Amino acid sequence: MTSSEGQDRTSRGARPSLFLERQSYRRRRLADSARLLPFLGGALLVLPLLWPDAESESGGVPLSSAIFYIFACWIGLILISLFFGFVARRSGVDDSHGSDAG
Repeated sequence: MTSSEGQDRTSRGARPSLFLERQSYRRRRLADSARLLPFLGGALLVLPLLWPDAESESGGVPLSSAIFYIFACWIGLILISLFFGFVARRSGVDDSHGSDAG
């Protein structure tokens, strides 16, 4: 590369970075995982339909265990969504301080 090619490249301006900032990357991945949460919840709540009945010959899962599983999944999904909400709120506060300064 000659010096004239280097000067020509700098006069056109620097190429924008292909990578996102760490904070915005984490915020986008958090939003993506929050969008997938209903599908995960649906899959977890449908899973007991695949279990064999307690009356079957193979000695399946009793109904009380299936109900306990459904409520445990429900509570787990609520806790995960609360966690996503707190993290999203905290990252939103950081953005508002950055936009006021700029």
